[in-house]
Amino acid sequence: MKNNVFVAIRASIVFIVLCGILYPLACTGLAQLFMPSQANGSLVHNAEGEVIGSALIGQQYDNPAYFQGRVSSIDYNGAGSGSNNYGPSNPELLQRTKDSIEAWKTANPDVPVSELPIALVTNSGSGLDPHITPASAEVQIPRISKLTGLSQQQLHELVEEQTEGRDLGLFGEPRVNVLELNLKLQAMMTQ
Repeated sequence: MKNNVFVAIRASIVFIVLCGILYPLACTGLAQLFMPSQANGSLVHNAEGEVIGSALIGQQYDNPAYFQGRVSSIDYNGAGSGSNNYGPSNPELLQRTKDSIEAWKTANPDVPVSELPIALVTNSGSGLDPHITPASAEVQIPRISKLTGLSQQQLHELVEEQTEGRDLGLFGEPRVNVLELNLKLQAMMTQ
């Protein structure tokens, strides 16, 4: 009986060292070696080298001269993700969507509501999605052109340049990372 206790204690110590220390260190080391940007949070830096966000977490843009991302029910708080699990007939969801549509009409009077992609007035499942569809970016071009003085053609080319294709050519949908798009837009405005 005593022998079994010592075997169990030794086995526990071995597995604690292997699984609790060596394996995590090996995984961290390999991640830092082969994909350091992803291992460090896919951080995005501005021209001065300051961290301004992550390519994996959406942000709110208060300046209407920039592209806007999806609505977030958690205010883009990266500490947690998720959204209210409202059904399509929930009054709070309906009111939030109506409010988003009204805000859209006010900010984009030149674009009919019928052209508004639903993704711009609803949030993703995580509430942190950093991407919008190319159509969601394109529909914002008239407002941004007016506010920045850049031509609509320049903005169309920018959106096309920043559009990411399907993963491996098969999975997902084409998308635009709003933070990276706005960084390029900011660079164009300062030229």
